[in-house]
Amino acid sequence: MELQYPPFETTDANGNPTGISVDTAMKLGEFLGRKVRIVNTSYSGLIPALQSKQIDIILSSMTITDKRKESIDFSDPYAQANLALLIGKDSSVNSSADLKTGMKIAVKKGTTAHVYADAHFQDAEVLVFDSEGSCILEVSTGKADVFIYDQMSIYKAWQTNPDTTRTNLEPFAETPENWGIGLRQGDDALKKQINDFIRTSKENGFFASLAEKYLKDMKAVFDELGIPFFF
Repeated sequence: MELQYPPFETTDANGNPTGISVDTAMKLGEFLGRKVRIVNTSYSGLIPALQSKQIDIILSSMTITDKRKESIDFSDPYAQANLALLIGKDSSVNSSADLKTGMKIAVKKGTTAHVYADAHFQDAEVLVFDSEGSCILEVSTGKADVFIYDQMSIYKAWQTNPDTTRTNLEPFAETPENWGIGLRQGDDALKKQINDFIRTSKENGFFASLAEKYLKDMKAVFDELGIPFFF
């Protein structure tokens, strides 16, 4: 995983991995009876690391896409996300319908938001950055009109920068993004075990407990807006 995506994959004050995905990885290790080692890897390097057997699985808030399935396999979905907009305070943008000629869109390299922007906002200028923080900075300083990313990250970025940004959390992509655990193609036995873990964790409330632990306030806002939540 890439440890730069709080509250899912990040580090604590002592530099130790923490977050929803870390808790999930540790719980998966218990379920499989295997030791877990978190390998901090840049997002764009995750699939190459899996293919070269430097890692055994990807558990890094990764969306299941047909393009990615050409090179790796995925577990059943364990979560669902939608794309949303972080908008500069002084930008004329209010929704995705406003992203036309002359608009500047910040995206994180290699994400589904990056792919979506390239495919759907061809008249706008898509600015590609390596980190989420760089995208947020572009919007908060007025250098970009919007940052496209998943709803919960956009919500958090807005709360951190309330004086320079605003947000539209309404999902605008055609379908929700399903997150899955990435595996090498052909690892069918491991895939079955992981799918058993995901099913069991949904049934016994483990994923719900993660939402309560890390995302309680955010879930309340989403419930109030009538927007489907991550878990």
